[in-house]
Amino acid sequence: MQVTCLFGSPRTKGNSTQIANHFLAEAQKLGSKVQRFTLNKLNYKGCQGCDVCKTKMDRCVLDDDLSMVLETVRKTDILVISTPVYYADVSSQLKAFIDRTYSFVDADYMTNPDASRLEKGKKLVFIQTQEAGPDAYSDLFSKYSLFFNFYGFDKCEYIQACNVGQSSNIQEKAEVFRTAEKIAKSFCHG
Repeated sequence: MQVTCLFGSPRTKGNSTQIANHFLAEAQKLGSKVQRFTLNKLNYKGCQGCDVCKTKMDRCVLDDDLSMVLETVRKTDILVISTPVYYADVSSQLKAFIDRTYSFVDADYMTNPDASRLEKGKKLVFIQTQEAGPDAYSDLFSKYSLFFNFYGFDKCEYIQACNVGQSSNIQEKAEVFRTAEKIAKSFCHG
């Protein structure tokens, strides 16, 4: 099983990164190969809206550090996305990646329910941390998983860690780490 993780936080030891690393450690124990990308350390642009990926190529035309990430996601079995909530949304680093996944669909994606350029059967783990309580920002997972479902990620799981901020000790949220382990076991065995 190939697992690819995108760390959306600019903090390399932030809360969302710690949860993702816990998931990855469990996946590795189960025999999965893991590849990690810290988006904040890469040099890339957001989607240019040029539509070259719809008219002349089946991939994004931009040639930057995100090109390798997009290609890795094309081949992965499990994608782990981790992000803090910044200003009521995912981090800007992650949002730029998500915008570039526009290249994962054919030109007729508006009318073709099977327009994905990715193989079906992929799995997604969406890890979100936030200072607010559980009722805030839960729409982020439904908004972004909609795209990944369309791309062929047919199993998507959500881990939301609430009431944790920059100075919080995420390690005190044992239930979040248990959830990460449970999902890793479920995804990496099947």
